[in-house]
Amino acid sequence: MQIHQLSYFVAVARTKHFTRAAEMTGVSQPTLSKQIRVLENNLGTPLFVRGRTGVELTSAGEALLPHAQRILIDVESAQRTVHEVANLRRGRVRLGATPSLCDGLLPEALTRFHRTYPAIDLEVQEAGSRVLTRELAQGRLDVALLIVPLPTDEPDIETTPVLREHLVLASPATSDLPERMSVAELRDVPLVMFREGYDLRDVTLRACARAGFEPRLAVEGGEMSAVLRFVQAGLGHAVVPSMVLATRPQLRATQLIDPPLDRVIALAHRSSETLPLAAQAFKSELLEHLTVFAGGDLELV
Repeated sequence: MQIHQLSYFVAVARTKHFTRAAEMTGVSQPTLSKQIRVLENNLGTPLFVRGRTGVELTSAGEALLPHAQRILIDVESAQRTVHEVANLRRGRVRLGATPSLCDGLLPEALTRFHRTYPAIDLEVQEAGSRVLTRELAQGRLDVALLIVPLPTDEPDIETTPVLREHLVLASPATSDLPERMSVAELRDVPLVMFREGYDLRDVTLRACARAGFEPRLAVEGGEMSAVLRFVQAGLGHAVVPSMVLATRPQLRATQLIDPPLDRVIALAHRSSETLPLAAQAFKSELLEHLTVFAGGDLELV
């Protein structure tokens, strides 16, 4: 069983088509088909059922797929680690972060890291904690800043809480809402609600449920930038991290009390493998940055 054969196998499994898989992997279709046959012969069983409209995995192929994906991820990780050991000034950090962190915390942290390690490439994926947890578990991210506790049980993910951020009610700057409100008082406040799967949606709905009511939704389904624009337009109010309002003078914050709302941000990576050196360097720079960034509505954990 050869690495390139597993790569061809995974490509066919993803595309369900030999020709498209050959284009994806940069080889000719006959070469790819031959290597798949060799792999099947070595394993003693077909991996695909070939039909007129494409191909499907056999039960043996379905059993092989997660192992093949893991092997390819580990090979890439090993190659990247060797390159980084040779010269830390070369490498890549694949970072995931929630939208509020991309908006408030990350720009300065990334700028600081890039000044120190200008030759290390940065890849940033912006998504909710559920998606980031899955991407980490599947080896498509090196490290992620997400909300804990994790939304799904992933024993392979190690988390280190680093920061607690306080949540506030965002309103237009002209709003006459008081500076402080209890969560129960949100009963009569029209809310702009994030889409399904968004961490802040879950936090807001749980807080309202604990206070004994279902919130009145004026608009729902948006991402962070859209939600803030809807609030600014006067369509309603939204529960957001205080940090996202720091550079938006068109919006104002109302502190939520009884109980106060907050959430814990953690730095996460796969516990089954050593964090790549470039990612270790980013983690160190980030933690140093947080000591300066924290304060006011943010506190170190």
